[in-house]
Amino acid sequence: MIRALITGGAGFVGSHLAERLLDSGYQVTVIDNLSTGNLRNIKCVMSHPNFSYAVEDIRNIHVIDRLVSECDIIFHLAAAVGVRNIIDRPINTIEVNIGGTEMILKTASRYRRRVLIASTSEVYGKGVKFPFREDDDTLSGPTRRSRWSYAASKAIDEFLAFAYHDEVGLPVTLFRLFNTVGPRQLGQYGMVVPRFVRWALANETIQVYGDGRQQRCFANVHDVVRAIQGLAECDSAIGELYNIGSSEELSIINLAERIRDRADSVSEIALIPYEQAYQQPGFEDFRRRVPSIDKIQSAIGWQPSTSLDETIDQIIAYCQNEMYTG
Repeated sequence: MIRALITGGAGFVGSHLAERLLDSGYQVTVIDNLSTGNLRNIKCVMSHPNFSYAVEDIRNIHVIDRLVSECDIIFHLAAAVGVRNIIDRPINTIEVNIGGTEMILKTASRYRRRVLIASTSEVYGKGVKFPFREDDDTLSGPTRRSRWSYAASKAIDEFLAFAYHDEVGLPVTLFRLFNTVGPRQLGQYGMVVPRFVRWALANETIQVYGDGRQQRCFANVHDVVRAIQGLAECDSAIGELYNIGSSEELSIINLAERIRDRADSVSEIALIPYEQAYQQPGFEDFRRRVPSIDKIQSAIGWQPSTSLDETIDQIIAYCQNEMYTG
């Protein structure tokens, strides 16, 4: 039985990964400080005989040393997430993302553990070459704008991980997540789909930031965790970086219309300037963000299999249940 440690395992993606690994016969331990995660996300697996969890910060060296020594593989998902959270708490973003990853890599190196590290499409920055490929150049904005601290901190994580692989032979795999959506995702940190769904279900105005013509691709979380597991079980993925995401593009205004239609809502759709939404002058956003998934398809044969409409329906059902049960 493979013993897996998931950092950030009570979060949105982490909790779904925990379920999938348990279903696949893994023993799973989760560590999460619950800053953005929630124990409700792992409630359905708490009684599983092969599951355990710790409520703690991954920078606690004593706790993380013990957990890493007792596992075979680490899935490092813990990070500061969400545009709103990143803008409001830039110090926490930088310290958690860089310090947390450094702690995981140092401890994994001590025990020679396999590590998979979640990065982000934000690393591509203001790239203008589409679709984004793993070896493309990146272009970030000015350091005076905290909006870019997340991308920069995750880029440092990638440099650090590759350094551990190249210098000391640590078996590391990195993956950049593009927009990942599904049940359990919260809208309070700026995640667009759950915010739109909750507004639509309440027949409230759906607020679209900017002009609404920015293009995005949305992958179902169940497809994403299937890809993560596939990379974990592929030895040739060691020392490599992969995009994980959908390549089906649509504009944010079209996303709002699609969610409104599937929720049978009468919500109006309003365009909100970025400066008003984030109270940050000169806020910069990406016009397009679309991944090339050729590399991961070649490595493990993965591609998304869940349609956006099916994903939206899953989120609507989850939000309706949450509203009903409180």
